[in-house]
Amino acid sequence: MSKAFALYRHGNQLQTTNYKLKTPLPLRAKINQLSKIKIGIVNYLNTKPLLYGIAHSPVREEIELVPDYPSNIATMLLENRIDAGLVPVAIIPRLQESHIITDYCIGCDGPVASVCLLSNVPMEEIKKVLIDYQSRTSANLVKILIRKYWKIDVELVDTKADYRDQIKDATAGLVIGDRCLEYRSKVKYAFDLGEAWKDFTGLPFVFAAWISNKKLPTSFIEKFNEANKLGVSSIEKVIAENSFINYDSQTYFSKNVSYVMDEQKKKGMELFLQMLEEESSVVRSELKS
Repeated sequence: MSKAFALYRHGNQLQTTNYKLKTPLPLRAKINQLSKIKIGIVNYLNTKPLLYGIAHSPVREEIELVPDYPSNIATMLLENRIDAGLVPVAIIPRLQESHIITDYCIGCDGPVASVCLLSNVPMEEIKKVLIDYQSRTSANLVKILIRKYWKIDVELVDTKADYRDQIKDATAGLVIGDRCLEYRSKVKYAFDLGEAWKDFTGLPFVFAAWISNKKLPTSFIEKFNEANKLGVSSIEKVIAENSFINYDSQTYFSKNVSYVMDEQKKKGMELFLQMLEEESSVVRSELKS
């Protein structure tokens, strides 16, 4: 029998539940079975296999797709304007209720290529880091790595618009997604966050997962999970439809991005969320002092 897992919050603990997908779950009033389920999606190159699977599966007829960049999708999920989305996992602690609804994610087990700290000077000479506004997970990850792994004293600056032309001299920038793949060849140093996390912890990293803010019908979860599976098993077709001039698509889809949410990725994600809470506590303490 096909199964999908759901990672949910209970108090301060992250727990995993296996759904037996043939067994119906009671639905909350906020889910209207007659309406389509609103799913937030991101149109980055790394999401193309997942979106391919959705587009070529019957579950597409049950979904209203809502495209945006990751942090905006996370905000919509927080505000209950969508039912689920491919969102940065850093949003999990802020959700009153959260469920990871598929066995697939946007992750890596080493260099990811599309999430990098870009710089024209060596790490030890960086004085300022511009933080990408498009993803909370990557923003939080670079802050953790700066404090715990690279151990450099820098000024962190949040951004609200494209800032790549400001990456010069001792100013570096966290750049994610397709913009990172486009720009990494224009700087002297590309410090890959996936590679740094792997070196630091020995674990894979999960940047984004399909997360819902309520329990969804198990019949839908089964079909949505199968759609993801179809997409991940159709990488060659995805590559044929999505050639990318700035980076080798075959390398990116088959070696950089890792889509299956296995046990090691769950461990990596839980460690990241633990570190995220610790970092929040440090910031709160510094503000009080």
